[in-house]
Amino acid sequence: MLYEKDRCLCFRNGKEVLEIRPWGRNSFRVRATKYPKFNGNKNALTEEIEENQTKITIEDGYGQITNGLLTAKIDEFSNLCFYNEKGEVLLKGYQRNRVDTMNTGVDASKISHFNSALNIDSREFKSNIGGDYEIRMRFETRNDEKIFGMGQYQQDFLDLKNAKLELAHRNSQASVPFMLSNIGYGFLWNTPAIGDVSFAKNITEWHAISAKEVDFWITAGDNPAQIEEQYSDATGKVPMMPDYGLGYWQCKLRYRTQEEVLNAAHEFKKRELPIDVIVIDYFHWTKSGEYKFDKTYWPDVEKMTKELHEMGIKVMVSVWPTVDETSSHYKEMNEHGYLVEVERGVPITMNFLGNNGFVDFTNPEARQYVWRLLKKNYLDKGVDLFWLDEAEPEYSVYDFDNYRYYEGSNLQVGNIYPVKYSQMVYEGMKKFGKSDDIVNLVRSAWAGSQKYGALVWSGDIDSSFQSLRNQVAIGLNMGIAGIPWWTTDIGGFHGGVNDDPNFQELVTRWFQFATFCPVMRMHGDREPHTSPLSNVGGGKMPSGGPTEPWSYGDDALGIMTKYMNLRVNLKSYIKKTMASAHEKGTPIIRPIFYDFYKDKKAWDIEDQYMFGDDILVIPILFSSKDRIKRQIYFPKGTNWIDSKTGSLLKGGTTLIVNTEIETIPTYIRENKFNELKEAFEAIQ
Repeated sequence: MLYEKDRCLCFRNGKEVLEIRPWGRNSFRVRATKYPKFNGNKNALTEEIEENQTKITIEDGYGQITNGLLTAKIDEFSNLCFYNEKGEVLLKGYQRNRVDTMNTGVDASKISHFNSALNIDSREFKSNIGGDYEIRMRFETRNDEKIFGMGQYQQDFLDLKNAKLELAHRNSQASVPFMLSNIGYGFLWNTPAIGDVSFAKNITEWHAISAKEVDFWITAGDNPAQIEEQYSDATGKVPMMPDYGLGYWQCKLRYRTQEEVLNAAHEFKKRELPIDVIVIDYFHWTKSGEYKFDKTYWPDVEKMTKELHEMGIKVMVSVWPTVDETSSHYKEMNEHGYLVEVERGVPITMNFLGNNGFVDFTNPEARQYVWRLLKKNYLDKGVDLFWLDEAEPEYSVYDFDNYRYYEGSNLQVGNIYPVKYSQMVYEGMKKFGKSDDIVNLVRSAWAGSQKYGALVWSGDIDSSFQSLRNQVAIGLNMGIAGIPWWTTDIGGFHGGVNDDPNFQELVTRWFQFATFCPVMRMHGDREPHTSPLSNVGGGKMPSGGPTEPWSYGDDALGIMTKYMNLRVNLKSYIKKTMASAHEKGTPIIRPIFYDFYKDKKAWDIEDQYMFGDDILVIPILFSSKDRIKRQIYFPKGTNWIDSKTGSLLKGGTTLIVNTEIETIPTYIRENKFNELKEAFEAIQ
């Protein structure tokens, strides 16, 4: 049965009710349930949306609703189809069931899907024992379709067509289920349930292991930027990046003492190297869950932060969501239900230097409890910003069916955990008076995390050129997925040895790439490790080797110094780029098709990208032992000027260049060269 209700097109078939609701410009939210009503959760669609003029018609067994450039149709057999303003199919439900035209009198010409004996519906509600449903939403595919976005997966390809992705968070994996298609639409799977999606050759299938309803959002646009902006209108935009976020951030595993942090900062100043942020990593505490410095090694935090501020350096501190069962807050937090629970077994969710539970950040009271500790023990002592580690959260065992949150089972709501983690700090900082100065470095994200100042980094990745290639694809797809603030550990996290020439080449190439990332941040667990300072408190955790730029030899330092100065020279350009992210949701780094979508070849290029509107970046992704030349494609629509030589390259052409270690190839739009050429003199 098709009917209109509250400006929506609705369909009922037995217990299933489906609703197509206008939701922002050129967009619909589509929900279907077998419960008496929808659950009322907005999930990622949290923003106020403008009212749109829509047109609904129901006749001859069809319902149709139009919102700007997007039209949805549904037939009496419940199959959905979406069209652009030209009447071209964007997305169509995958329906394979038989209609008895002989005994029902149905006109076979009106059947909008395959009349098949397979008996497969586009929407499947499979009852789970004890309630709720395992849900699948199926769509037809096109072999010429390209798919981008979806968040952070450790792989080196950009186009996700024919890929299968787990919809769950792990260390170095962040599921952000928004995709952009070259056909002209964007699609958000608006449920934080654990599941997977398959963009196969024969079918696209979204799958939730446990959920109450199908919930997705679809938008249409004439170009990628329009689609991205409509998505950010619905899910939220990043704040404006503060000035300190535009420069260089120094981090390592781990500064063990107050003295080590100050010594590193003074050495930067002595060498006249630019630095905006210095980071104090984990286990500066006595036990997880204390949320305060170990006074043995950090005796006067206020003095330390004051001294760093006088040098113009902001202070970031790592916090974890883990609470040791022997810590002073564990008993109270457990009694009040502030910790993640287990469905079976021992109530320990992580084993790391003790048995730990995880804070349940879906519980607003738990967020308030932890925030009070963060404010008292960090902000009030001069700390400027927070690093929200373990944000997946990183369970010792990823048995997603074994954990339960305040908002429901992990299977149904688990992917929203990092959003709530960022929300805690963002809202706390706003109350603290830092509404224009909030950045949270966080190790995971879901759709909507960006509105809470989430600067996502790519986790504990290995130190290799393969890993570097992965990061380029990840950073670009994170931007398309609506997370403009993204960064990575320069040189990778695991395995780098500072005096190894192979690693020195890798970290130099990574440093050059990071110069043209949203945030330029050094980090890593370098070898060999140091010995623990003691066997108690913050002293029992060892540290990695140094990561400061002077740690990799004079040749690497010389190159890194030039690129640090280039980053400083580009601050005004980067600030304009950050403003576009804040105002419109524009990715800071993006595939070249984003700006040059009319160039068909641009959709095939996966190993170069735009940094803002005007700089084309060609990262060097293989060692000199493997490749010494690099092919570059210059997209049509403008001419390009080599930032190093000043030579002119025509759009639509290809060039092969040598890959000298001193330089990462970069090119500037011809009409912007005079504006930017002075900045690039830093690397001449």
